Amino acid sequence: MDFDAVVLAGGKSSRLGGVPKAHLKYDGATLLQRALAATRGARRVVVVGPDPGTLPDGTLTAREDPPFAGPAAAIAAGLLALQGQDSEGQDSEARHGQSPSPDHAAWVLVMACDMPLAAAAVPVLLQEVSAHSESEGALSISSDGRKQPLLGIYRVSALQREVQAVSEEGGLANAAVFRLLARLDLLAVPVPEGSTDDVDTWDDAAALGVDGDLP
Repeated sequence: MDFDAVVLAGGKSSRLGGVPKAHLKYDGATLLQRALAATRGARRVVVVGPDPGTLPDGTLTAREDPPFAGPAAAIAAGLLALQGQDSEGQDSEARHGQSPSPDHAAWVLVMACDMPLAAAAVPVLLQEVSAHSESEGALSISSDGRKQPLLGIYRVSALQREVQAVSEEGGLANAAVFRLLARLDLLAVPVPEGSTDDVDTWDDAAALGVDGDLP
């Protein structure tokens, strides 16, 4: 199935002392590199966050407005980039050799960059959405039953509708992602164990075998 991807890589990393999660390493690759590898098969990929200057050719970049406004605002910025616009609705420039296009895919994979094993979940999510095309998307359910909305695939038209609604109901800045997704008809998909494990603290990093420079 055709899908685009939005990779979220612009958080403050407050509990890591400001060390960017995207730069942490797992098994010889940065978490951002692993997230990009997990989007394999996407027609186009947008990284929402600071441009590290090392992105693969064809990758688009975007930034939530204002910076550090949270994942809901970052998702909205990613959708705009896929439409060829920036966060203010103006035409955006091509990044890394690819021009944005309004001809986006019907589905978008949304993934935070801080889950080093997320690649195992992506084919499971795609398979479930393909089998239930009437749904508006699917989000991951961890082995202990927790919902992870930042590892999910969503129908673009439905997500755009909710972005507009939340924008009109108080704004996207610092809005909860679950609020953004609350009215979507979503599948809750159990994914392989460990694929939703994320890095919020140095203890998380140590438990997962993620390396980085201590603050």
